Amino acid sequence: MNIGEIARRAGVSRSTVSYALSGKRAVSDLTRRRILRVVEEAGYRPNASARALAEGRTRTIGLVIPPAGSRLTPIQLGFVASVVAAAGRHELDVLLSPGGGEHDRSFERMVTGRRVDGVILMEVRLHDARAARLRASAMPFVAIGHTADSGSPCWVDLDYEGLVASCVHHLADLGHRTIALVNRPEEFLNLGYGPARRALDGFGAAAAARGLAASAVCCADEATAGETCIEGLLSARPDLTGLVTVNEAALPGVERALRRLGREIPGRFSVTGVVGRHWAEEFHPPLTAADVPVAEMADRAVELLAERILSPNAPARHVLLSRPISLRASTGPPA
Repeated sequence: MNIGEIARRAGVSRSTVSYALSGKRAVSDLTRRRILRVVEEAGYRPNASARALAEGRTRTIGLVIPPAGSRLTPIQLGFVASVVAAAGRHELDVLLSPGGGEHDRSFERMVTGRRVDGVILMEVRLHDARAARLRASAMPFVAIGHTADSGSPCWVDLDYEGLVASCVHHLADLGHRTIALVNRPEEFLNLGYGPARRALDGFGAAAAARGLAASAVCCADEATAGETCIEGLLSARPDLTGLVTVNEAALPGVERALRRLGREIPGRFSVTGVVGRHWAEEFHPPLTAADVPVAEMADRAVELLAERILSPNAPARHVLLSRPISLRASTGPPA
């Protein structure tokens, strides 16, 4: 059955059926109910392409991912998959585009070519030229993370500062006095990557508040770097008993190094942090951590973007997620 047959059965014009289904123009409640009754009886489902054309939209959203030359972390890969799944529930397709550096042309084509109705921007920096470009273009977008300026658009973020501080307080409550932070790579800090900067701020403030001896190091997103990092930390601070990390990719190396150096977990060393649940559960013993709610962040981002596409001038909405620490088996009182 096509839209013409729906119109004939309902006794209205084709345009009235289109307006009733798309919501582009007002249709009386009585007429709308009559049309919807016919639609329900006929099991009619509008063709996606035709519906998009009628609505003046592509029914496609863009997802700006880190450059293709960069290896995506498990959290990033999980977020991409979760965005695709969430978009499908909204009957939206997803166009992936790398952004940053030599890939700016791809990003610019997405913005100016109107190939998408809106954009989800990953890996946001405190001062992000991509976010500024999207604001200037009037393209509806939602950021994963938020910039430093108060005029930020819609965003969904995890409270890295507060969660890392909670990890510090957890170690302090157990009696640890000398702790360290294993952060993301140094270039992330230099570029103003939000989670890395806010993790460092939360760690420093909480350690100072509890009077702890604290040090922070950057670490590449790989297991071998995690191993080297732990060796260097324990060489410089043999009295170190606790660790907080936001670098999940380094965790296998962290575990190997502690085992090799005779630092039994949690008997002689405690490890906690903010990481994906999969990595926390794969750690030995399972990691006490604030689990990153990847699927929820993706769901909220797609939901906000869908709202933004329908109402571009609606006030900006900000979602800051925070989760309690999942107490597993990797933390305990210092020996």
